[in-house]
Amino acid sequence: MFRKELYVSEPQGKPIQALIRTYTEADFDALIEVQKGSFPPPFPSELWWNREQLHNHVTRFPDGALCVEIEGRVVASMTGLRVQLDPQHLEHTWAEITDEGYIRNHNPQGDILYIVDICVLPEFRKLGLGKWMMLSMYEVVVHLGLRRLLGGGRMSGYHRYSDSLTAEEYLEKVVRGDLHDPVISFLLRCGRVPVAVVPNYLEDEESRNYAALMEWQNPFRP
Repeated sequence: MFRKELYVSEPQGKPIQALIRTYTEADFDALIEVQKGSFPPPFPSELWWNREQLHNHVTRFPDGALCVEIEGRVVASMTGLRVQLDPQHLEHTWAEITDEGYIRNHNPQGDILYIVDICVLPEFRKLGLGKWMMLSMYEVVVHLGLRRLLGGGRMSGYHRYSDSLTAEEYLEKVVRGDLHDPVISFLLRCGRVPVAVVPNYLEDEESRNYAALMEWQNPFRP
């Protein structure tokens, strides 16, 4: 079971005690509420976590099921699974690699921790919880001796430039700092490095269905 206590704060705000821990069945209702608050309509409600998905998370790979609790309230969560990928064939969809969030394809022998989802309630997003969860998942990678963490990042600002830039050119400009992308820039701040642009990753108009596959390599593995 993962458990880490720390203090977080808004810029120039007072410290707030937070707990990052493994989520369990007792948290299911709260986790669904976090999904609702993080992805409000017009986001389709059928894509919020359901209890069967959450049950699979805590039974198939509890090491990849993390949440943040503040003052006894679950306000954020992050989920992953273990996979094995051919580095020469990286193209995949979110639905394929995560089994549409059910993670029935979790491979206990896989050497990659793949991120399924990360969400933070809007009123808590100034506390840096997303970055703290990502750093905690890096610790899981090290603890399990895995080779790397991997996941697809939505290029949510790409729709503004898709008429003039390819997805690869857009990503390059974000990495150089010429453009800011809400998701990709956040992942860069967390230490993730782009490895490929994946088309048709997720049905998402803002990113024109593209995602940047981004990794963090375990520095203790060759």
